[in-house]
Amino acid sequence: MQQHYDIAILGGGESGTGAALLAKKLGMKVFLSDLGEISPTYKIELSQNEIPFEEGKHTAEIITSCPLVIKSPGIPDKAPIIKTVTESGCEVIGEIEFAARYSNAKFIAITGSNGKTTTTLLTHHIFKEAEYNVGLAGNVGQSLARQLLESKPEWFIVELSSFQLDTMKTFRAHVAIITSITPDHLDRYDYKFENYINSKFRILQNQTAADYFIYCVDDPVVSEEVKHRHIEAQKLTFTLENNPAYTAYCTDKQIVFNFKNNKLAMFYDELLIKGKHNQRNALAAGLAAQIANIKNEQIRQSMQSFVGVEHRLEQYLSIQGVLFINDSKATNVNSTWFALDSMERPTIWIVGGVDKGNDYSELDELVSQKVKAIVCLGVDNTKIINHFKDLVPTIVETRSMQQAVREAYSLSSPGDVVLLSPACASFDLFKNYEDRGTQFKQWVRQL
Repeated sequence: MQQHYDIAILGGGESGTGAALLAKKLGMKVFLSDLGEISPTYKIELSQNEIPFEEGKHTAEIITSCPLVIKSPGIPDKAPIIKTVTESGCEVIGEIEFAARYSNAKFIAITGSNGKTTTTLLTHHIFKEAEYNVGLAGNVGQSLARQLLESKPEWFIVELSSFQLDTMKTFRAHVAIITSITPDHLDRYDYKFENYINSKFRILQNQTAADYFIYCVDDPVVSEEVKHRHIEAQKLTFTLENNPAYTAYCTDKQIVFNFKNNKLAMFYDELLIKGKHNQRNALAAGLAAQIANIKNEQIRQSMQSFVGVEHRLEQYLSIQGVLFINDSKATNVNSTWFALDSMERPTIWIVGGVDKGNDYSELDELVSQKVKAIVCLGVDNTKIINHFKDLVPTIVETRSMQQAVREAYSLSSPGDVVLLSPACASFDLFKNYEDRGTQFKQWVRQL
């Protein structure tokens, strides 16, 4: 006789396991299914908590008998099991949506094609330093569901991908931040940019006039969308221009916040994180902190102590006068644009990986001005070579990180920068961008 469950969970990673543990604590009968292998750590947790699971398959009969299905954000809607589940009438949501239904916290939700991780971690750092009862979830840290097992934070800072937003229904952000929108992950959105844009703007659903929407007016896609959408939340704007008409802005030497005439100005030199992209991230994070009534001096001190994100423009080592920068997290062209824009020394650029339909022409001007040599790192580098061969005199191909680091170093001179900023996904040669960045640092150390 088949066992009946209240909830089925697809995916046995951190979010799936966290959701299973929370559902079990709430008294639900839980079944977890993963088409791949579940890591030993999570299998032990599931077994210790007497949560039935399967791996290497999805048993549709069991899953479709559940009224509620929680799916991992990595499982596309076109996956056969999702089509089967949807056709059976099950409600399909994600772990964030599920866990948020059992939390009274105020959510600061952050999304964007670029900048969301740094903005999320900086915002969390400010709240933590101000001794707020705050949690960190989403694409970073532990799953939201797991954190609700033992604590009840008053605030949650949540980084949300478009995949996570796709499964949001009742989730409400007290503060929603969109850092930027540029074409990315279009393979999941029928190669239609408007579908991806719509996914990002789901972060605003369920907001009321008591909530806030923070966005950068410099981003043409976001600014244009705002003109055509009915937005309930109070809109707070920031810009890299010197324009006090916006809620936060930049002068020649300072970033300035002015939420409800509560003015805070900081010199760029006070920030440990450098570059225009980090000025944007700081503007968004500072506004979120001001909304939460964190004192200006606490915001200042927190921003002065924030060291940034690993694998994002991480100034790693200087060897014989050559600075090695790890920007492995740059998995799209727009992110690499900000990296190249921040370079102030002749640059040897390591680029390549799984191309997601990249338009490299956006980089032409910066590459012409700043790049002295290109080191391609990927299985197929043809598109990169053909595009930049008339802009950069020296282009070499490599098939491993060890080879790429050695080639880049051999092409460098004292005073140069070696920049790993791939503009591509990592899955041709690496497990993920973290693996790519870690290998970069490993081989730099061995020079």
